[in-house]
Amino acid sequence: MGRPADDTAGMSLAERSRAVAAVFDRAATTYEAVGVPWFAPIAQRLVRELAPSPGERALDIGCGRGAALFPLAEAVGPTGAVTGIDLSAGMVQATQDDVLARGWTHVRLHVMDAMSPGLPDGTFDLAASSLVLFFLPDPVAALTAWRRLLAEGGRLGVSTFAERDPLWVTLDDVFRPYLPPMLLDARTRGESGPFASDQGVEGLLRDAGFGRVRTVSDDVAVTFDDPEHWHTWSWSHGQRAMWESVPEPDRATVRDAAFAVLADARSADGRITLRQQVRYTLADRDPR
Repeated sequence: MGRPADDTAGMSLAERSRAVAAVFDRAATTYEAVGVPWFAPIAQRLVRELAPSPGERALDIGCGRGAALFPLAEAVGPTGAVTGIDLSAGMVQATQDDVLARGWTHVRLHVMDAMSPGLPDGTFDLAASSLVLFFLPDPVAALTAWRRLLAEGGRLGVSTFAERDPLWVTLDDVFRPYLPPMLLDARTRGESGPFASDQGVEGLLRDAGFGRVRTVSDDVAVTFDDPEHWHTWSWSHGQRAMWESVPEPDRATVRDAAFAVLADARSADGRITLRQQVRYTLADRDPR
């Protein structure tokens, strides 16, 4: 198997951000749309932990296809307001279409970088960011910017991945020879650095000035009908960046290697279930 040149070498942070956005633009039409609930259950738990009330002003940072945006909009109701931002124009457009179909007038969406949201300071009662923080090149700088957007008494909730099913690790190893440094970065993979522990993520929020930082965890399961179902799903979201790092002539070989891993995990009915620990880190704007 060959290995491609590193297309991310020498990229500026802005260029890397655009590269990430482009991946999600290409995934926008399939994201959370292949019969595998994954991002929605994770985001829904995050929203429950934030406990939004009717009339509150909520911000969804990295709103994607609405996994947190929609439950936030339902919770704050028409007397409240929800703003969603995402760097991917394709994701924003698809989600905007869904918002219009629901007839919601209290939801606004913007194409905007989570590292430096161009929004007024002190205008939100709560902010949610589900499975976004570990993509960002400077998490503390991003969190500091998010804290400025919160009003006095405001609160933040972020979700990140914690302990993984060993099968996830084995599947990732199939791609490892092809992955450029940007995808192997510990911030993204969560295998070391601050995203490797609850205390590490809590430390990021404290460094950004947040108070009353705490963590709750959940065990999330995802089930596939068969290896081909997993393959379709893996192309439908951010993991497509891993596939796109594999030269096209080698993709069948990588797919077969992944299928061999998954075959060993099939249950008696042929289905495959993977588990993922998810951490929810919650904090208040104001130190106590």
